[in-house]
Amino acid sequence: MVRFKDFVPERLKKGGFLSGAKYEQLGDMAQEADKWAKDNGYKIINIETVVLPNIWDDDEEGSEDVDILTSGTNSSTWHQFIRLWYRDQ
Repeated sequence: MVRFKDFVPERLKKGGFLSGAKYEQLGDMAQEADKWAKDNGYKIINIETVVLPNIWDDDEEGSEDVDILTSGTNSSTWHQFIRLWYRDQ
């Protein structure tokens, strides 16, 4: 069966009024994805870099949320993460 797993950088520091949030580096997620696939013996089909808005907002459900909203007058924060597609053996 074809499946996917997302490797989303953790938020290290929540942003404040005058400062932005801090996140893990995307390269760290690539290394984590590689290690996870090797440790579990999965056959990798594809690796994607995905960009979605607002995945850390309280109203959203993270990288698997299918209904992520943005508004023209409000700002949105876009986040990159690694999506690894694999075949479950």
